[in-house]
Amino acid sequence: MPALKTTDHFGEIFWLGQVGDRDAGLRSKSTQSLSLDFAGPAGETHGGLTRPSCSRVSSQYERGTEIRNVRQLSIVSEEELSAIADEMGVARLDPSWFGASVVLRGIPDFSHIPPSSRLQNDAGTTLTIDMQNRPCHLPVAEIKVDHPNEAKGFKAAA
Repeated sequence: MPALKTTDHFGEIFWLGQVGDRDAGLRSKSTQSLSLDFAGPAGETHGGLTRPSCSRVSSQYERGTEIRNVRQLSIVSEEELSAIADEMGVARLDPSWFGASVVLRGIPDFSHIPPSSRLQNDAGTTLTIDMQNRPCHLPVAEIKVDHPNEAKGFKAAA
């Protein structure tokens, strides 16, 4: 009996992006495709088989400990970005402001997909969900460029 069950949830890739130099900023650049392997997207600053641990896993590891990198992609939902924009009082949130790799649409409540869930396309390419990326202060600087007054409300709205 298989441990993973097929569901009736179907989504569509709406947008792809890539962060080439994290030191230059969080903003991702739109791209037509991503070339992926087990280290993540080629040329992506978040790629690599390992990474230094950060505050998200500070209960398990001392900050800076080398750990398996399961954060090579940042996948966000078009519907959830729209809901956050509404809450902030702005017309739209550009996914590039978040360093997004993939924007999906059509999967309700995407942020609450359980860890270990698989996103699989018809060709068999499969991404495994590790954990939800909790609301973060880092996108505020990018949002502030276009929405200086509303940017401070991002974390609460997210």
